Amino acid sequence: MSHSPRWRDRTAAATRSRARDPIFWNDVLQLVKTVAAAVLAWVVADAVLDLPQPFLAPWSALLVVHATVFRTFSEGARQVTATTVGVVLAWVVGVTLGLDTLSVALALLVGLTVGALAWFEGEGTTVAATALVVLATGFSTDDSMLVSRLADTAIGIVVGLLVNAAVWPPLRRRTATAAIDRVDDRVGRLLSRVAEELRAGAGEDEVTGWIEESRDIDGDIDTAWSTVRQAQESARMNPRRSARLLRQPQRWFDLLRRMEQAVAEARSMARTLGRALERGDRWDSEFAHDWSGLLAETGAAIEAADRDGLVVVRERLDGLVGRLERLDPIPERWPEYGALLLNLRNVVDTMDEVAAANPLDQPPPSIRVRANERRHP
Repeated sequence: MSHSPRWRDRTAAATRSRARDPIFWNDVLQLVKTVAAAVLAWVVADAVLDLPQPFLAPWSALLVVHATVFRTFSEGARQVTATTVGVVLAWVVGVTLGLDTLSVALALLVGLTVGALAWFEGEGTTVAATALVVLATGFSTDDSMLVSRLADTAIGIVVGLLVNAAVWPPLRRRTATAAIDRVDDRVGRLLSRVAEELRAGAGEDEVTGWIEESRDIDGDIDTAWSTVRQAQESARMNPRRSARLLRQPQRWFDLLRRMEQAVAEARSMARTLGRALERGDRWDSEFAHDWSGLLAETGAAIEAADRDGLVVVRERLDGLVGRLERLDPIPERWPEYGALLLNLRNVVDTMDEVAAANPLDQPPPSIRVRANERRHP
């Protein structure tokens, strides 16, 4: 069965896009580091120290390797404590009751109860799961097995911490900038879509589609906020020199707030257009032509991160407003025209700095802002 050229082109484009995606490669790197930490912990516990049941070493390593160095220490400590408590709980229950249905039930009950304590937030099942695995894999009435399993756990902790903190400690700057850049691209595409569909004779379905897409972009903004905060967290306790630039990424916060406003303005614009289309209003042909053209130019400039293009759109918007104000009589639809002009002007003003920043392709925010200010006094 052969695939069409169009299908192959789409597949190739998707593959190229993924290959250039820093979020994807950051996740791949983290996955490789997690596997490496677990395997190294196993090798140390099994081949180097010849511990009798070394499975707890990779188990602990998996628990402590997190997306950021700070979280490796902050959450890793909680997870490691939960694991250690599970090991001790399994030993106590095994020595006291042996391995039977009652001992398994008791280990699970106590483990889940301890895991429900406030300090173990997010690790409610780790104590119980560890106790169950350790209990089911065997125990000894002397202290040697407990010491051995605690040693396994310690090996996994140390290896996991060292691998995550010392081997290219994660600094999620590129991930955050890519998430921001995706949002402004989608804002630009939405405006271009509105302009194109208006010219083609938009109806209720198209208006609904514009509003739904704006809500989808809101979801992308929420994701970008989360990614930026993770990037900020990744700079904490991170030994890399570039980490200090991310500890207070106020510029990124400002860009995201601007994009939130731009999306709100686009949604307001879509609703104004929807009400006009629903009533079947006839607009002045010159205004409809000029405004939709400026809307298309705005979308293209935002998607291309073209600040100069947005400056031109702003000037032409001012010219359009001036022409309308000089008309006698004032157009009957002036309130709607004014609302759409204001929406578009607000989008241009808010996205101007976003286009100038161009998060993915420029240096970190603090450097980038100063450079832009020199070029655009």
